[in-house]
Amino acid sequence: MRLRNAALAAASAVALVLAVPVSANAATGEFLYKVGPGVPTGLADPASRVCIDLPDIGTQPAFAPENLTDSTATVFLDSHCDGDVFYVMNPGKRLGDRLKLRSVLFS
Repeated sequence: MRLRNAALAAASAVALVLAVPVSANAATGEFLYKVGPGVPTGLADPASRVCIDLPDIGTQPAFAPENLTDSTATVFLDSHCDGDVFYVMNPGKRLGDRLKLRSVLFS
Protein backbone atom coordinates (compact mmCIF):
# COMPACT_ATOMS: atom_id res chain seq x y z
CA MET A 1 0.00 0.00 0.00
CA ARG A 2 2.80 2.44 0.90
CA LEU A 3 4.64 1.64 -2.35
CA ARG A 4 1.52 2.41 -4.38
CA ASN A 5 1.04 5.73 -2.54
CA ALA A 6 4.68 6.66 -3.08
CA ALA A 7 4.44 5.83 -6.79
CA LEU A 8 1.24 7.86 -7.12
CA ALA A 9 2.86 10.83 -5.36
CA ALA A 10 5.92 10.65 -7.61
CA ALA A 11 3.79 10.43 -10.76
CA SER A 12 1.68 13.37 -9.58
CA ALA A 13 4.80 15.47 -8.95
CA VAL A 14 6.13 14.74 -12.45
CA ALA A 15 2.75 15.62 -13.99
CA LEU A 16 2.65 18.89 -12.06
CA VAL A 17 6.14 19.90 -13.19
CA LEU A 18 5.28 19.17 -16.82
CA ALA A 19 1.97 21.05 -16.61
CA VAL A 20 3.43 24.34 -15.33
CA PRO A 21 4.31 26.61 -18.24
CA VAL A 22 7.87 27.89 -18.44
CA SER A 23 8.12 31.67 -18.58
CA ALA A 24 10.04 33.10 -21.52
CA ASN A 25 13.23 35.03 -20.85
CA ALA A 26 13.55 36.53 -24.29
CA ALA A 27 11.49 37.76 -27.20
CA THR A 28 11.95 35.56 -30.24
CA GLY A 29 12.94 37.34 -33.43
CA GLU A 30 14.71 40.56 -34.33
CA PHE A 31 14.20 44.20 -33.40
CA LEU A 32 15.71 46.29 -36.19
CA TYR A 33 16.50 50.01 -36.32
CA LYS A 34 18.74 52.44 -38.17
CA VAL A 35 21.64 54.43 -36.75
CA GLY A 36 22.33 56.50 -39.87
CA PRO A 37 21.29 56.74 -43.51
CA GLY A 38 21.59 53.24 -44.93
CA VAL A 39 23.01 51.86 -41.66
CA PRO A 40 20.62 49.21 -40.30
CA THR A 41 21.34 47.27 -37.13
CA GLY A 42 19.32 45.40 -34.55
CA LEU A 43 18.86 43.06 -31.61
CA ALA A 44 18.39 39.30 -32.02
CA ASP A 45 16.19 37.51 -29.47
CA PRO A 46 16.30 40.43 -26.99
CA ALA A 47 15.74 39.88 -23.27
CA SER A 48 12.21 40.41 -21.95
CA ARG A 49 11.27 42.68 -19.05
CA VAL A 50 14.71 44.33 -19.07
CA CYS A 51 15.41 47.82 -20.35
CA ILE A 52 17.86 47.68 -23.25
CA ASP A 53 19.83 50.77 -24.23
CA LEU A 54 20.38 50.45 -27.96
CA PRO A 55 24.02 49.76 -28.81
CA ASP A 56 25.92 51.55 -31.57
CA ILE A 57 23.72 54.64 -31.66
CA GLY A 58 26.35 57.26 -30.82
CA THR A 59 25.13 60.74 -29.91
CA GLN A 60 22.09 60.73 -32.20
CA PRO A 61 19.05 58.54 -31.43
CA ALA A 62 18.20 55.53 -33.56
CA PHE A 63 15.21 55.69 -35.90
CA ALA A 64 12.89 53.61 -38.12
CA PRO A 65 12.31 50.72 -35.68
CA GLU A 66 10.88 47.38 -36.85
CA ASN A 67 9.55 44.99 -34.22
CA LEU A 68 9.94 41.59 -35.86
CA THR A 69 9.78 39.77 -32.50
CA ASP A 70 6.87 37.88 -30.95
CA SER A 71 6.65 40.40 -28.06
CA THR A 72 5.39 43.93 -27.63
CA ALA A 73 8.20 46.50 -27.66
CA THR A 74 7.91 49.76 -25.75
CA VAL A 75 10.38 52.31 -27.13
CA PHE A 76 11.73 55.37 -25.34
CA LEU A 77 13.45 58.48 -26.65
CA ASP A 78 15.67 58.59 -23.54
CA SER A 79 18.26 56.03 -22.43
CA HIS A 80 17.54 53.65 -19.52
CA CYS A 81 13.81 53.65 -20.49
CA ASP A 82 13.50 57.01 -18.75
CA GLY A 83 10.79 59.52 -19.42
CA ASP A 84 7.36 58.91 -20.80
CA VAL A 85 6.55 55.89 -22.94
CA PHE A 86 7.31 57.09 -26.43
CA TYR A 87 5.57 54.38 -28.44
CA VAL A 88 4.26 50.83 -27.94
CA MET A 89 4.96 48.56 -30.93
CA ASN A 90 3.01 45.36 -31.40
CA PRO A 91 4.77 42.37 -32.96
CA GLY A 92 5.33 42.90 -36.69
CA LYS A 93 5.00 46.71 -36.48
CA ARG A 94 7.30 48.89 -38.60
CA LEU A 95 7.59 52.63 -38.09
CA GLY A 96 9.11 55.32 -40.24
CA ASP A 97 12.24 57.43 -40.02
CA ARG A 98 10.54 60.10 -37.92
CA LEU A 99 10.32 57.95 -34.78
CA LYS A 100 13.47 58.34 -32.68
CA LEU A 101 14.54 56.02 -29.86
CA ARG A 102 17.43 55.23 -27.52
CA SER A 103 16.07 52.36 -25.42
CA VAL A 104 13.47 49.59 -25.61
CA LEU A 105 11.62 47.25 -23.23
CA PHE A 106 10.05 43.97 -24.41
CA SER A 107 7.04 42.40 -22.70
